[in-house]
Amino acid sequence: MEWLDYCNLTETHDLQILDGPRGTILERGGVIYLAKCDDQIVGSVALMKEHDDVYELAKMAVTKEYQKMGISKLLLEKCIEKAKDLKANKITLFSNHQLKAALGLYEKYGFQHVPVLDSPFLTADVKMELIL
Repeated sequence: MEWLDYCNLTETHDLQILDGPRGTILERGGVIYLAKCDDQIVGSVALMKEHDDVYELAKMAVTKEYQKMGISKLLLEKCIEKAKDLKANKITLFSNHQLKAALGLYEKYGFQHVPVLDSPFLTADVKMELIL
């Protein structure tokens, strides 16, 4: 919520996912990873199952005080590794043009921009995908 609120991007769909991660992510075949530092959770990311071989990278965030320490990179690498283990062919994500650091990270890992045609978010003006 911290980064969503900061960028004025919080939507009903975000709240549904964040308020019910067991039903919206875990019970549908997805995973959630948390980054812990100094005995507190400082980052998170989810890999949500969309189809048998397609997963969505979702809700990746690192607390402001812990940014620029490589935590997002570790979370992203863990999700890519897990998607491969799950025999995924593709990882998709939705984002917003304001999140330049995140978009740069995704590009660094080979995510490509694709048309935003099916976003569940009103504020998502960026869609990317990584073919595995």
